[in-house]
Amino acid sequence: MNYPNGIKKKATSVESTPTSHKNRGMNLEDELNQTNEYYRSIDKAYIYKKPTPIKITKVDYPSRDKTVIKEAFFAVPSTTDYNGIYKGYYIDFEAKETQSKTSFALSNIHPHQIKHLENIVRHKGISFLIVRFTSLNLTYLLRTEDFIDYLDNNERKSIELDYFKQKGYLIKDGYNPRVDYLKIVDQIIGGTK
Repeated sequence: MNYPNGIKKKATSVESTPTSHKNRGMNLEDELNQTNEYYRSIDKAYIYKKPTPIKITKVDYPSRDKTVIKEAFFAVPSTTDYNGIYKGYYIDFEAKETQSKTSFALSNIHPHQIKHLENIVRHKGISFLIVRFTSLNLTYLLRTEDFIDYLDNNERKSIELDYFKQKGYLIKDGYNPRVDYLKIVDQIIGGTK
């Protein structure tokens, strides 16, 4: 395959490509981005993916169309993946995927993200996790209040799938929107399960 500027890419087979962990969660992320775009297109909600704050320190600038970032670093730790507004409520959430069939590893959530989610709830916003168990094709919304309750009352390093089934909300796959999590947010606003 030839790319712009004459760069050629060698063909590689899928089997010989090593597994990369840098794009874990991309499928869920893509679906959430499409869902949020749909919500905006029908004027239902305005929720956006937050950009990761980076600071560029070195750029190779031979010409305008050949500029390449050579070195950059994360300027500050990012908070959560998505935020916005729906029905006058501030919405903030983190989205994660796991290959596990039995649990979600807590190492996937950083302490500063947990604190951020807690702060949103403390200020009367709505915050939650969306976790997809990819091998089971199950996606759950877990409210921050239930997530924090789990952290406060368990010594485990993961949250069992059964906890998601008990305390979380199953998000059924759809066509448009693909991941209709606002149906669940409506239940949370209304105080129903």
